[in-house]
Amino acid sequence: MRFPPRITRIGSAAALLSALLVGGTVSAGTADAAATSVGSICYSDLPSQAYDTFDLIASDGPFPYSQDGSVFQNRERVLPTQRTGYYHEYTVKTPGSSTRGARRIVTGQKYEEDYYTSDHYATFDLIDFGC
Repeated sequence: MRFPPRITRIGSAAALLSALLVGGTVSAGTADAAATSVGSICYSDLPSQAYDTFDLIASDGPFPYSQDGSVFQNRERVLPTQRTGYYHEYTVKTPGSSTRGARRIVTGQKYEEDYYTSDHYATFDLIDFGC
């Protein structure tokens, strides 16, 4: 069994609550939108390729794509609003795809939260490492 590389994660509900309430840059309207737009997913329910991506994140690469580790801008405003540079994105390989595909892990710094998207940022799930 794989153990998540960021084992010190706080629970998914606490991470989302912290990001929304303590982050300092989240407005009430944005907090409500983010709270309803972000779901959750158990670490064990992620596709197997996500575990490979977490291994690469933990070892700081090398990453298969030049965009991996770059700043995620949150232009869609689905995730809680944070300062530029807070979020970083990493590719989760899609078997059979000749491109990067649509799957990503987006990491947040301060609260050490990780999000998974399978639809190229349209929706996100906060990864729960406790289930």
